[in-house]
Amino acid sequence: EMLESNNVINFNGLANSSSYHTFLLDEERGRLYVGAKDHIFSFNLVNIKEYQKIVWPVSHSRRDECKWAGKDIVRECANFIKVLKAYNQTHLYACGTGAFHPVCTYIEVG
Repeated sequence: EMLESNNVINFNGLANSSSYHTFLLDEERGRLYVGAKDHIFSFNLVNIKEYQKIVWPVSHSRRDECKWAGKDIVRECANFIKVLKAYNQTHLYACGTGAFHPVCTYIEVG
């Protein structure tokens, strides 16, 4: 029914990203933050086609360590974003898997 109404916009992601599992709705700023593999997306709620992205891949050394540990380099040795939390008026707190070496940071969102 929603598809028939032409009110649905599909986001097919990026060729080098996947695992769009972490979401944070920021109604104050009118944004939807989405955590994925090696990326954080910020969608405009008024025009969802308009988005920004932060590329946050794992370091080459961590990726190599992960590979040497016998993990799949494409499906497991990445920075999967697992936590997105509003920290204060200007920053988000974000954490990723860091190829089995968790990493967190503060991201300025204006």
